[in-house]
Amino acid sequence: MGAAEEQAVERALSRRLWRTAGVAALAGLAWVGRDVPAQLGGRLTGARAERAARSPRFRNGTFHNPTSTRTMVGDPGRNLLKELLFGKQKRRPGNAVPLLRPADPAPADRARELSIVWYGHASILIEIEGRRVLVDPVWSDRCSPSALIGPRRIHEPPVRLDELPRVDAIVISHDHYDHLDMATVLGLLTHQSAPFVVPLGVGAHLDRWGVPEERIVELDWSESHRVGELTLTATAAQHFSGRGLRRDGTLWSSWVVAGAQRKVFYTGDSGYFDGYARIGAEHGPFDVTLMQIGAYDRAWPSIHMFPEEAVAAHLDLRGDLFVPVHWATFNLALHDWSEPVDRLWAEAKARDVRLAVPRPGERVVVDDPPPVDGWWQAIA
Repeated sequence: MGAAEEQAVERALSRRLWRTAGVAALAGLAWVGRDVPAQLGGRLTGARAERAARSPRFRNGTFHNPTSTRTMVGDPGRNLLKELLFGKQKRRPGNAVPLLRPADPAPADRARELSIVWYGHASILIEIEGRRVLVDPVWSDRCSPSALIGPRRIHEPPVRLDELPRVDAIVISHDHYDHLDMATVLGLLTHQSAPFVVPLGVGAHLDRWGVPEERIVELDWSESHRVGELTLTATAAQHFSGRGLRRDGTLWSSWVVAGAQRKVFYTGDSGYFDGYARIGAEHGPFDVTLMQIGAYDRAWPSIHMFPEEAVAAHLDLRGDLFVPVHWATFNLALHDWSEPVDRLWAEAKARDVRLAVPRPGERVVVDDPPPVDGWWQAIA
């Protein structure tokens, strides 16, 4: 074989290798993104779209906050990407987050106690007057449309999904991946029989994932659903929604969980706004508030509260015990891992607010909460 023929063979082999590598790369991308279409959820159609269109919060095809908000505020002197990649913040703890496995209370205690079990981030079990309400459950390793990329858990769930006790309702605040997780929903379909109580439009996602229509309850702000003696009421929040490129196709909400004697408030995700005072006047006082304290930044001040604002909101709501959520589990902002709860503890002391900071999996009995012991500081 002459030199020219050898070169032709080499070029042919090179082209074949490049084609093979390209096909492999495309196949790899397809495998990585194989679950993404389903993860994106459904879209408003039919009767669901007609109902959304009747909401005072819906216009021009999307939901809106009562006042104009921006999810990102420009800062000419700041490079967020550079800060994300090379910033000096300590965005993960130095040691493992301690996990607890809550034992079930005795039946007599269940009937009279109000308890909170925080599983991490915004996943919470509310035990109220003998009923259980599961809030924003996310058990997946990542809060992302892909199982291979996106923010990954800093700690494992304290219990497996199939180890959860029987619940009476599953409440979702909005459709972001760190609050609404497809794999967790599918697991709850298998292991639980409770209805999903969600803001307007979120039922489209559940419908696409196979949740039976009779297990989907969609509410606008100020609407309620009864579960036995409990009343679940969707209340205002200042945030946004979306699981893909399209924004605000579903509503976001805070929640009031009210029994005959006890009341709980959960913020969902929200910036600080005057709606908290209105909710407190209409629905308060609250025995306990579950308040978002993490994933804040001055670049998005109107959609996530700073810890000091969360304390102000708790007081607006006429809350008694403050239990922080939306921190510790997923790395979603540029602040230090422990900064939200450090700032919260200082502000709670300054404003004489009753505070409980549980470890993931720890049960907080609202009438007898554990003392704040700074456990996170030992691992930060």
